[in-house]
Amino acid sequence: MIAFLRGTIRDAGVDHLVVDLGSFGVTVQCTPVTALSLRPGDHVELLTTMVVREDAWTVYGFLDADERRIFEQVQTVSGIGPRIALALLGAMTPDELRRAVSSSDEATLMSVPGIGRKGAQRLILELADKLGAPAGASIRAAGGVAASGWRASVAAGLTSLGWSAKDAEVAIASLDQDLIARADSQGPDAEIGTLLKSALRSLDRS
Repeated sequence: MIAFLRGTIRDAGVDHLVVDLGSFGVTVQCTPVTALSLRPGDHVELLTTMVVREDAWTVYGFLDADERRIFEQVQTVSGIGPRIALALLGAMTPDELRRAVSSSDEATLMSVPGIGRKGAQRLILELADKLGAPAGASIRAAGGVAASGWRASVAAGLTSLGWSAKDAEVAIASLDQDLIARADSQGPDAEIGTLLKSALRSLDRS
């Protein structure tokens, strides 16, 4: 894997850069913000990730390590490839994406070309416990009680599936006490999928 490129910008388009490495040049796909912030002749170091397909080997470049991490993490969501992952980062910063996911903001996610309602719901559900909290952000459950950690992730998953914040709060409170204790002890390593499935079973029974 190519981890980074260091060289001189030979050409800059709206969504790509050509980096002159001395003996050869590499075309790097990037967000418009990155592409438009650089000019031919600029010396640059780009953090990169390479996506290998049958018909192409494509290098994606980022000025920020957090952007690259988010780009790679978003692609773990079913149905989301590098094109849409890059579109997300072109439309919002990593922290703005974190806020949209943590607050189950489907409308903001759906404003990105290529993402419909189902795609937005998958992003919210599958990334709820993976992106981390946005800087200075907190999630509040119904009644104004602050939710954090695995509880916030499970609540976000339930609301993304159409349940109300109140329903999510009740479902989380009704989880088996042993399951809650184990999740509390695991902290960031709590098994969100298992917790979410248990909460859904509780809602289905009710």
